[in-house]
Amino acid sequence: MSDSEMLADLFAPSSGHKLSDDVANELHHILRLLDLNVVELFFKWESYVIKMGVENTTLDSKTVRAFKKDLQDALERESRAKGHVVHPSAAKRTTATPRGGGGGDVLGMLDGMVSATPAPRMSAAAKRKANNFDTPASKSVKSGLKSSPADSKTPVPTGETQGVAFESRQNAGDVVQQINDHIPAASAPAEPPTEARVKLKANLELPKFAYKTMAMKLSETSEILDDRIDTFTDLIQAHYKLPDGAFGNPAAQSTAEVVAVGRIACDQPNGKLNAASVVLETSRRMGAGLRVQLKFDGVGYDLFPGKIVAVRGTNVSGEYFAVTELLPIPPMPLPASTPAELEIHKDRLTGPDGEARPLGMLVASGPYTTDTDLSFAALHALLAQAEDQRTDVLILAGPFLDLEHPIVASGDFDDHLPSDAKLEPDRATLNDVFRLLISAPLQRLVQAVPTITIIIVPSLRDAISKHVAWPQDRFIKAPLGLPKQVQVVTNPILLSINEMIFGISTQDILSELRRENVYQGSKGQALSDDTLARLTSNIIEQRHFFPVFPPQSREDLSKPTAISGEMTDVGMEQRLAVGASLDIAYLKLAEWINVRPDVLILPSVLNPFVKVVEGMTCINPGTLCKRRGPGHFAAMNVLPRVLSNEEREAEEAVAHHVFERARVDIVRI
Repeated sequence: MSDSEMLADLFAPSSGHKLSDDVANELHHILRLLDLNVVELFFKWESYVIKMGVENTTLDSKTVRAFKKDLQDALERESRAKGHVVHPSAAKRTTATPRGGGGGDVLGMLDGMVSATPAPRMSAAAKRKANNFDTPASKSVKSGLKSSPADSKTPVPTGETQGVAFESRQNAGDVVQQINDHIPAASAPAEPPTEARVKLKANLELPKFAYKTMAMKLSETSEILDDRIDTFTDLIQAHYKLPDGAFGNPAAQSTAEVVAVGRIACDQPNGKLNAASVVLETSRRMGAGLRVQLKFDGVGYDLFPGKIVAVRGTNVSGEYFAVTELLPIPPMPLPASTPAELEIHKDRLTGPDGEARPLGMLVASGPYTTDTDLSFAALHALLAQAEDQRTDVLILAGPFLDLEHPIVASGDFDDHLPSDAKLEPDRATLNDVFRLLISAPLQRLVQAVPTITIIIVPSLRDAISKHVAWPQDRFIKAPLGLPKQVQVVTNPILLSINEMIFGISTQDILSELRRENVYQGSKGQALSDDTLARLTSNIIEQRHFFPVFPPQSREDLSKPTAISGEMTDVGMEQRLAVGASLDIAYLKLAEWINVRPDVLILPSVLNPFVKVVEGMTCINPGTLCKRRGPGHFAAMNVLPRVLSNEEREAEEAVAHHVFERARVDIVRI
């Protein structure tokens, strides 16, 4: 009996054993696509009918196509669970290749070149004797990582390209972007100061960052996400003076116009946000935690997953919420200080000659060396410039010993440490490596410039950090041999440097926003051509250092540079980027408190920039080193705040206006 006859007998017994042409064609296509026989296909069809409901399932072309999609989805889930996709038809057609019992031809790459005779079994002692101990293999080729022996003539495919030597770099010192160029650039003072010219104060509760990681509870997570929506609801209501009746559940069918506050999300768990997949997630208090699709008809929007928005509109059909207006989130006030406080800070900048000299600052972000070595030549060049200019403040953002650096990941430091390093290989730790490569240059800098203040902000990619979640606690300073002029802070941090408030986070939020952002201008409105400024304004509006939720998965991030000589076996776990590692229960630690910062520092792999956004000086210093070459840093020169007679007489708090009195240069190292 042919397949067509069997299909007709099994699938259409009550229709005279006849199938319509389109249904028969679809069933034949499924047989070929999934390499099934007719009986197997019929059993799967019966299971599908039971799952979907016998009364609601009829055999027509639309149902058969849905049945085919269901089978394909099930196959994809099964393949994903196994770690790699193997098509059933391919598996059945492939014949086994004879293997030598002990020949080591695991992947069948030596067919016809090795004998099929099983090799004799060897004892453990014989195996040890057979090994070649002349040239030990490096630590990076362990745990199933295949590589040729050190004395093999077969070249090891490393996939590496030679980087440019740091000493041969081009255009060193060039300024690629700047603001307030009328303010003189930083220079060494004629008479060096005798004491530090800055006073630091953390504007966060630092002890709260020492929470226990990897202890997140689902109930706490949902409450935190809910509380953030409710907080913005109260903020919107107070700012726009809306009555309680103005708010409603956007998922409930109604012809009445309501205001809804919620979190932007994608309608697919692993999908990418676009205009057709935008949904609004409500809180349990305002909308029972339901989600509803948003439709924008002529209304401009600037969205990303996790953004809290307030929308006005209706849900007439019960299927979607038609947005007629997006209510802007009220901005936070800028920081201010009293005239007396500003005079105290100005006196700190005044030299023996009675003149107030600008405050010089350098800002850099890791990595601080290329992926080809651990010379940290770029860091040494930066510290040399800080010494020449007698810099007042040096801000260094992690990572320092980068987990994604191939040498750090391999654990083979022997050939990359200073020749005079006195370390016992069997007892050395990463703290010892940090003291040699990072702390020692900083010690030399503070000896040359004792009045400098160095601020270190950790990163999740720091190998020495024991805090593996973000928000991230400080790493312990004592075992690292750092000088007393170094202050290690949390990630993120709101920090007062004299009167100015700095906000710093080493989590790359700009890259996350760039990938997930969906933007559409209103009808008749020109599109914004300054994407980086627009992304930064989203961070300012959301009052949070990392407003994206959920962040990108590690699999979607760019892969770290491969370890030299590493060849990973098929099916083994691949090295992935560190990723965001959010601890949602403690995301409140990353919220801005009361006021927005004067200066926002957001290191990112995107192009470095400095911009004034909503009265704030926003800086992406870039990375001091790229994977194969030098990068950028930021140089700041901040004039003292000059008070007018009216401001002095009023004795009221005045805005700092840092964006008007700070020169910022983005410089090639």
